[in-house]
Amino acid sequence: MIEIDWLWGLFGGLLIGCAAAIYLFGNGRIMGASGILGGLVDGSAKREWAERSAFIVGLVAAPMLLLPAFAEADTHINTNIAVLVAGGLLVGLGTRIANGCTSGHGVCGISRLSLRGILATVFYLLAGGITVLVFRHMLGVV
Repeated sequence: MIEIDWLWGLFGGLLIGCAAAIYLFGNGRIMGASGILGGLVDGSAKREWAERSAFIVGLVAAPMLLLPAFAEADTHINTNIAVLVAGGLLVGLGTRIANGCTSGHGVCGISRLSLRGILATVFYLLAGGITVLVFRHMLGVV
């Protein structure tokens, strides 16, 4: 039988791309999740508080609502809490350094042919690959 797991990635990518387009056409801004959350955390998004909050709630709630339908999905999530916390903190630090995240630079930046978005995406993919090489294959931590 032919493996069709790649279809889930294609479907997810199409959903993210459509959401980014709707967000851009709806309010003229880039759908960068770290920027949306950052504006809530630092208080700079006072006028868009409700819109940003709804986006973040939807980002968290949608997977939870879909969990019963896809409970058998193998996510390969690490059960080591220290690794999860360290990974989350490093992702947060990386989004601050890069002034954006995968949704802002990777999805929206590349689709707009933004040189900054393309370069940021190249560098975070390289950093992710090096991280996997070191922590999984050399140190055996992950």
